[in-house]
Parts: sequence; C-alpha cells; structure tokens
Amino acid sequence: MGFTGMIYMVTMVFSLIVLILSSSTVGFDYFQFTQQYQPAVCNFSSTPCKDPPDKLFTVHGLWPSNAKGNDPEGCKTQKYQKMQTLEPQLETIWPNVYNRTTNEVFWRKQWYKHGSCASPPLQNQTHYFDTVIKMYRTQKQNVSYILSRANIEPKGEKRALVDIENAIRSGTNNKAPKLKCQTNARMTALVEVTLCSDSNLTQFINCPRPFPPGSPFICPTDNIQY
Repeated sequence: MGFTGMIYMVTMVFSLIVLILSSSTVGFDYFQFTQQYQPAVCNFSSTPCKDPPDKLFTVHGLWPSNAKGNDPEGCKTQKYQKMQTLEPQLETIWPNVYNRTTNEVFWRKQWYKHGSCASPPLQNQTHYFDTVIKMYRTQKQNVSYILSRANIEPKGEKRALVDIENAIRSGTNNKAPKLKCQTNARMTALVEVTLCSDSNLTQFINCPRPFPPGSPFICPTDNIQY
C-alpha cells in the first residue's frame, strides 16, 4: 500500500471512530422535567421581561439526560411543524417568560435541541409536546400545584429548603428533585425545580445530577424566597 493509500485508510478509520462516538451520545437514561418560577426568572434576568410574570411555575423543558456523560442534543429530525390544536395549552403552561410574542420560537428551540432526542419513548413532535401537557396537567406534575397542596403558596415569603424539598417529594413518591436558586443583593429566590423520571417516563427517580460544590445555583438551607 502506497503512502496515499495509507492516508486514505487512516482518514476512513478516523471518520468511523468519530461516527461511532457521536452516535453513542444520542442515548439517555432519564428525563428532566424542568419548570421555572416566572417572577424569579424575571427578577434575575439581565433584561426586563416584556410581559408581567404570573406567580406560577411553568415549563422550561422536558430533556432527555444522562446521569454520567453528555446529554443528547440536536438529534436528526423532521422539520418543526405548527401545532394549532396544542398551542392554546402550550401558551399557558410553556410560555417564553421573557417575551410571549416569541413562544413558538421557544418551542421550536426546545424541540430541535431536546425533543428530537427523546425517542423512544416519545416518537415525534406532537407526541413530545402532548406528553408535556399531560404531565403538567393530567398527571399533576405542576410544581405550583404540588407546593400548594403542601400549603406553600407564592407569597414572597422566606422558606426553609427542607420544607420546599419535602413538599415536592410528597408529589413525586418521595423522590428528590433538583432545585435551582439565585441570589442578588436583595434576596435568594427559588428559580427552577426539576422533577426526574426514568427513561420511559413511567416513574419518578431521584434526580442524579445535583449542582457541583461551589455552584452559584445551590439553594441555601434557609431564607429562600417564594
């Protein structure tokens, strides 16, 4: 084999290795169902939210994830399609908190980045968004609802971390959520709550990836505003 042939073989082997490695990252072993508290998101935004926030946790996304290694993103998929029958519900439970006139842009981004990698169990775009609606509404995985059942209402009061965690565990078969807080000169606020499920979306699991030590998003033990 000549020098040119050797270069060709090395190139082909390298390309095959890259293909194998890239395809192996598409798998996932659990889902993160992340919801954001609108007033806190707007309070900590570098630019003002265009619309007044509702005192609700609404959907940020449903993300196929891996307990170890990279999460799948941007898998090959069909072109995003408008969802006229689902959009009225999505506008309520899954708005772009920063600017609701761009809701569809937000949904499209979530589909291409995360939803396109959620098969199985979610087979296509309609199945993905319809499942989120059912999780939030029919299956009562709405964090605002879960907290309210434990008499934790959005009154701007300071809460203990253990009270928030226990309230959420009461709605997730005692499985640990992932909480995200942010702090400024005025307050520490609960910004996001993530509920975790197995890769088939059939049961809750303990969220396996807490924020690392030193992260600015770790919630303190006390004085969390909600």
